[in-house]
Amino acid sequence: MIFAENLSKQFDDLLAVDHINLDVADGQVLVLLGPNGAGKTTTVRMLTSVLRPTSGTARVAGYDVVTEANKVRASVGVLTEHHGLYGRMNAREYLQFYGSLYNLPSDLIEKRSSDLLTAFGLAYAARKRLGEYSKGMRQKLALVRAMLHEPPVLLLDEPTSAMDPESAKTVRDAIQKLRDSRRTILLCTHNLAEAEQLADQIAIIRKGKIIYQGTSGSLKRDLLGMPVYEVRLAESVNGNIPDMPDGVKLLERGEHTLQFMVDDPERCNPLLMSNLVNAGLQVVSFHEKPRSLEQAYLAAMLRSHEAKHHA
Repeated sequence: MIFAENLSKQFDDLLAVDHINLDVADGQVLVLLGPNGAGKTTTVRMLTSVLRPTSGTARVAGYDVVTEANKVRASVGVLTEHHGLYGRMNAREYLQFYGSLYNLPSDLIEKRSSDLLTAFGLAYAARKRLGEYSKGMRQKLALVRAMLHEPPVLLLDEPTSAMDPESAKTVRDAIQKLRDSRRTILLCTHNLAEAEQLADQIAIIRKGKIIYQGTSGSLKRDLLGMPVYEVRLAESVNGNIPDMPDGVKLLERGEHTLQFMVDDPERCNPLLMSNLVNAGLQVVSFHEKPRSLEQAYLAAMLRSHEAKHHA
């Protein structure tokens, strides 16, 4: 549903997007991570046929972003950093106006507007002028606008920024439902916990290049190494630590804990547990130490910076 091959955009002497490749199937969420100025917004603008690529190709919902730009625009819902809300309109007038641009019948616009305003907790403010909306309310209305024509592809830039925790959860739940209904979503966010919760794929972009791409799990393995497991014992750790199976390395020992790096958890963990129990150690808990996407992201940035410095 979203495909890009060697997609690039040059502004005078600035290469804003540098030969990126994307392949997102229907029903998947791709999260695009990167610092401000990395090229995320420029990428979204090319994928929505707002900007013409300098080189490379891209197709969205099966349509070429250059030669079939109108069909691309009709097939996507976009939430941008600047919402373009008309302050003198109320929500229903605004959605009627936008729905008419997609040639939707007025009664269908009214029904979808009512359903979406209710789902996002805005029904009570449907007759209020948009100039009176808070920043979070404007954000939710802009998302309603993006979903109004039920597009197969959504491109969302910071969809939960400026929202209170309850509203942000409402939006995340909506994104989950959209994915479940086979919508394809490209999401730009600085909220790494949110990215980890929602993403099927993650692409980290820096200075116009994708420096890492994969699942949250694969990025952690590639950037942070093998998983670390912690064993908590009922009694103080004594000197009788059993031999470790192949692929297991003892990293640290505390008064009641042992930490191990494990190459192949499915093969090694049962052997490790058996060795601990056979050695007479009373195991209270055995768990993988959590590693966040934030740690992997920072490691990617550091590794990319060091690679450029040494080049």
